[in-house]
Amino acid sequence: MSYPKVEFRFLSEEDMIAAGVQDGAQCTECMEDLLKLLDDGRFRMAGENGNSHGAMVSFPETSEFPEMPVDGPDRRFMAMPAYVGGSVDMAGVKWYGSNVENRKKGLPRSILTLMLNDKETGAPLALMSANLLSAARTAAIPAVGVKNFAKEDAKVLGIVGPGFINTVTAQTFGQIRPSLDTIKIKGRGRASIDRFIANIKENAPQFKNFIICDTLEECIRDSDVVNVATSSPVGGSSNYPFIEEEWIKPGAVICVPGAGNFDEDFLANRAKLVVDNIKLYEAWAEEYPYPTFETIPIPGCKFMDMYHDGLLTKDKIYDIGAILNGKVPGRESPEQKVIYSVGGMPVEDVAWGKQILKNAEERGIGQMLKFWDTPKLF
Repeated sequence: MSYPKVEFRFLSEEDMIAAGVQDGAQCTECMEDLLKLLDDGRFRMAGENGNSHGAMVSFPETSEFPEMPVDGPDRRFMAMPAYVGGSVDMAGVKWYGSNVENRKKGLPRSILTLMLNDKETGAPLALMSANLLSAARTAAIPAVGVKNFAKEDAKVLGIVGPGFINTVTAQTFGQIRPSLDTIKIKGRGRASIDRFIANIKENAPQFKNFIICDTLEECIRDSDVVNVATSSPVGGSSNYPFIEEEWIKPGAVICVPGAGNFDEDFLANRAKLVVDNIKLYEAWAEEYPYPTFETIPIPGCKFMDMYHDGLLTKDKIYDIGAILNGKVPGRESPEQKVIYSVGGMPVEDVAWGKQILKNAEERGIGQMLKFWDTPKLF
């Protein structure tokens, strides 16, 4: 960029697709590199601790003002800023608007954008449609766990919550483990299950067998890999999907980027506990009142609550970045059951967004928009 003129690249959803945003294998490689950077400390997120998920505008249950939105399922606005160093070396912010009622208007529940900025000046470099970008990185972070923990000959994938995210995730897992050929599905309604199966048949033809499960137990049993991605339930942990230890196949990997609950004795004494970034869960423990797991349904928050209660020492919670960097052991036996908690972080959006911007620049994709030729206020 030639200052003081400032311009940035706008990438529509169609542009993002052309730039490779749905390339699950490339995104998984990008996320693996990112997780190593996180373990090295080469990043910053929101808050004084530098590890906050973001800043969220929530709405009241009732309002005296007729124009003000009121609370509802997944109704929020959230700014998720981050900086990633190393080879990424980029600042940015994901803007997150969400409302379940969007579906009645033919819109996705969440509408996302990503802005990338020059780390020195703050000048905008790119503005991107980010729904597909966010979905790709949400799938790729658990895919890193599959790459590093799942058995090489894994065949059965269990899907809990056959929505859009798990549709992308199943395709990504298939790229990481081509041996996968069977999907067991636990969903709430037949319509979402049928959409999921149709999409997988079209985009991941390696999957030949589809088993629709009536119960969570049926989906978990005999699955080599499981991904749990359901809508966040309200009302506390008693409403989270509960997975019994005896259901889990020896050597299986259970990835949980959504709500999921497990027996404390199993977690403390027999499971391998892995998180995407321990500092994120420490930040949540600071920001939300104990017990954090009652508010944030991701298992890593239960790990931290157990640490608070003296039921678990922190050295039993393994950061996947530290595993990737060789600082701590990964899988310790073929029969070990791995529980991998995935919280999701804006550093992931920035890292994948940087790669997509690079792809777009190399391929001449997108529109260059003028911010100014010279600033009026200087």
